[in-house]
Amino acid sequence: MSSRDHSAFFMTMLVGMPVSKATTTAHSEATARRKRMRVAALGLLLFVGPVACVTPAPPPGMTPGAAYRVGAPDELLVSILPEPVIERTVTVRPDGQISIDLIGDVQASGLTTEEIAEEVRIKITRYKRDASVTVTVLAAESDTITLFGEVRNPGTFPILHDIRIAEAIGQLGGTTHFASRRYVRVIRSDGKKTEVIRVNLTKIQSGDLSTNIQLMSGDIIVVPPTTLAKIGYFLQQVFFPFQPIIQTGGSYGAITNLPGLGGAP
Repeated sequence: MSSRDHSAFFMTMLVGMPVSKATTTAHSEATARRKRMRVAALGLLLFVGPVACVTPAPPPGMTPGAAYRVGAPDELLVSILPEPVIERTVTVRPDGQISIDLIGDVQASGLTTEEIAEEVRIKITRYKRDASVTVTVLAAESDTITLFGEVRNPGTFPILHDIRIAEAIGQLGGTTHFASRRYVRVIRSDGKKTEVIRVNLTKIQSGDLSTNIQLMSGDIIVVPPTTLAKIGYFLQQVFFPFQPIIQTGGSYGAITNLPGLGGAP
């Protein structure tokens, strides 16, 4: 091999090796970048995908409203025609009856206003021919719910129409700052069995209405305190046993003056 051939051979070795190594390194880096991009895209898809695809759950269906049945201590207006008109405002007694002039006691509890009117008409017929009787509910006090715990206005309140739990708590002033909004309970009893229903007010506020249940007469709503609030109440009782528990809600003395749920503000 001549000296020129030797020079060419060494030049090829010196130049070729760095070029080959650089090409390999660049290819490896490009491959690694593509892998990182694929992993990042997959991670973004897994993170964003569920959020983008989740549809807020609708609220449970409402039970079709049945005709209102009177109970104690509802207040009624009884009107009897023709002339002379008899109009009486009566309150359903604990025994479920009302008293009307001329005819005495009439069963009212458990009946609709139309059924009460028919009972009155039948009894008044001996004194008034072709009598027309109407019965109107002036104050519905028999269908009630009870609300207590970390709420601004605890107490017992009448239900004036179909209402859901979030609406009811909102109308009564809402929860306090110490409320454990994720663990609200509704205690419901039909006289034979008792059911405890979990309600998550935090999810309801975020658009998940799956626990925004319709309230029924007799429901007891319990809004518990958070764990930190429980600790605070315990420490207060230990170190200041003769001081009342701190109340952050509204006036507790005005409970009985609040309107019924669904009524005018």
